[in-house]
Amino acid sequence: MDHLFELPTEYEDLRASVRALAENEIAPFAHDVDEQARFPEEAHKALQKAGLAASHVPTEFGGDGADSLAVTIIIEEVARVCGSSSLIPAVNKLGSLPLILAGTAEQKERWLRPLAQGKGFSYCLSESQAGSDASALSTKALQVGDGWVLNGSKKWISNAGFSDFYTVLASNDSSKGAKGITAFIVEKSDEGVSFGAHEKKMGFRGSPTREVYFDNVKLSDDRRIGEIGAGFTIAMNTLDHTRVTIAAQALGLAQGALDVASKYAHERHQFGKPIFDFQGIQFMLADMAMNIAAARQLTYAAAAKSERNAGDLRFFSAAGKCFASDTAMKVTTDAIQILGGYGYVSDYPVERMMRDAKLTQIYEGTNQIQRIVMARNLP
Repeated sequence: MDHLFELPTEYEDLRASVRALAENEIAPFAHDVDEQARFPEEAHKALQKAGLAASHVPTEFGGDGADSLAVTIIIEEVARVCGSSSLIPAVNKLGSLPLILAGTAEQKERWLRPLAQGKGFSYCLSESQAGSDASALSTKALQVGDGWVLNGSKKWISNAGFSDFYTVLASNDSSKGAKGITAFIVEKSDEGVSFGAHEKKMGFRGSPTREVYFDNVKLSDDRRIGEIGAGFTIAMNTLDHTRVTIAAQALGLAQGALDVASKYAHERHQFGKPIFDFQGIQFMLADMAMNIAAARQLTYAAAAKSERNAGDLRFFSAAGKCFASDTAMKVTTDAIQILGGYGYVSDYPVERMMRDAKLTQIYEGTNQIQRIVMARNLP
C-alpha cells in the first residue's frame, strides 16, 4: 500500500532523463521554432539519438518497446518545453499504431524498422467534410486486379511532407458507410502523392500541417492493413490508445506554464513584496497545481489501461484527453494573467503554450466529441 500511487523507479528515472534532454537540447530552440514556423530539427535529432522519437516500436523491429506510460511521460516532458517537438513521438505513434494493431509480421518489419531508425509516420483520417463525422470519407480506394488505386485528399495532417509513411483511411464501398472503409500504408515516394501548402496555424507552428493529395496512387495489396472494410474499426481503436498522447501533451503544456508562472510570481515584486505573497495569486497557482495533479492521475490511469487494452479504455482515454486539455487551456490562460503584460508578449513562453494548448481541445476528436464518447461508454 505504501507505493500504491507512486510510479516505479524506472519511470521516474525516465522522466529525469527526458527532462534533462528537453531542457538542454529542445528548449533553447523552442522560441525560434515557433517564431519561424519551422520543423524542430534539433529536437528530432536529439530524440532520435536518444531512442525517443519512436520508442513505442517493439524491440523485435528495432525499437525500445516502450510501454504506453513510458511514451506518455516522454511526450509530457517534451511538451513541457516545446509543444511542436512533442508531436514527433506523438505523431509517430499515431501513424504507426494501426500497423501495430492490425498489420502482418512482414508489414511490421517493412515499415516499423525504418520508423525506429528515424523515418516519420503520419495518420490520414480527416477530410474537409469528414472531421467529427470520421466515417463520411470521400477518398476512394478502387480495387483493380490484385491491387488498389487511391484518389482523394486528406486534411489537417500533422507532419505531412516530413513523414515518409502514411496510414490512409479510404472508402472502398461508400454504400456500406463505416463498414466500407479500408486502411492502407502509403509512402511519400509513391507516384501520385503530393502535399498542399503549410497551414498558417495559431499554435503548434513547428509541426507542419498540410493537405495530402492522392492522384491515381497505385498500391499493391500488401499495402492494405487488416481486412477489407475493417479500416474504420482500426482507426477508432487507434484513437482509443493515442488520445492518451494528446492528454500527455496537454499535461506537459500545463506543467510548463505553471513552472513559469510560479517562478515569476516569486521574482516579480509589486507594492514592496513578491506578487506570490498576494492571496489572489496564491489561489490561482493552487488551483493550477491541483488540476494538473488530477489530470496527471487520470492520464496515467488511461495510459495503464491502454497498455492492458482494458475494457474501459475508451472512456478513460476520452476522459483523460478531455480533462487534461481543458486543464491546459485554463492553466496557460491563468499563467498569462499572472505574468500580466509580460505574459502577453513572446519574451516568455506562456503565450505560446496557450496557443498550443488550444489545439489539444480540438484534434483527435473535439472535447465535445469526447464527452459523447464518455457518455456512451460510462463505466
